[in-house]
Amino acid sequence: MNKFLLAVHVLAAIVAVGPVTVAASMFPPSARKALAEPGDAQALSTVRVLHRICRLYATVGVAVPVFGFATAKNMGVLGDTWLIVSIALTALAAVVLAALVLPRQTALMEGMEESIEGGVGEGGRQGAAYAGASRVGARDTARLAMFTGLFNLLWATVTILMIVRPGSTTGA
Repeated sequence: MNKFLLAVHVLAAIVAVGPVTVAASMFPPSARKALAEPGDAQALSTVRVLHRICRLYATVGVAVPVFGFATAKNMGVLGDTWLIVSIALTALAAVVLAALVLPRQTALMEGMEESIEGGVGEGGRQGAAYAGASRVGARDTARLAMFTGLFNLLWATVTILMIVRPGSTTGA
């Protein structure tokens, strides 16, 4: 049973967390491109798809700690320090994603969409009505990139802890 639970836990991590880390990392540069080229429908579409991937796989990612807890319980390692630290870092990564990354992605995307909807003045010119562009910009994408990097660093640390398992007596 341990091998089955561990396999499902690892597969869930690869299938759920992998796409979130990649899509979240691709979002800031894609958003910068969309902001630089407000009329580019494909750039905005890319931003929308990346955000959708992040939201969907963040939800699916709940399976990772569920199977992780089941595996740890079966292995009898719930009290091990490496696992407690991994659980805390996983919880922190989830908070960073839910409270800092996804809301900022949403705000950037909505700002870009507003700029497209209200950005074309009389005669097809972009003027003062280009409101969304003034609300979101390069600083927002830089801040988002920082939080995304923190999220990815937390997951990389958890992955290393899961592989190395410092102080574990269950074998490496």
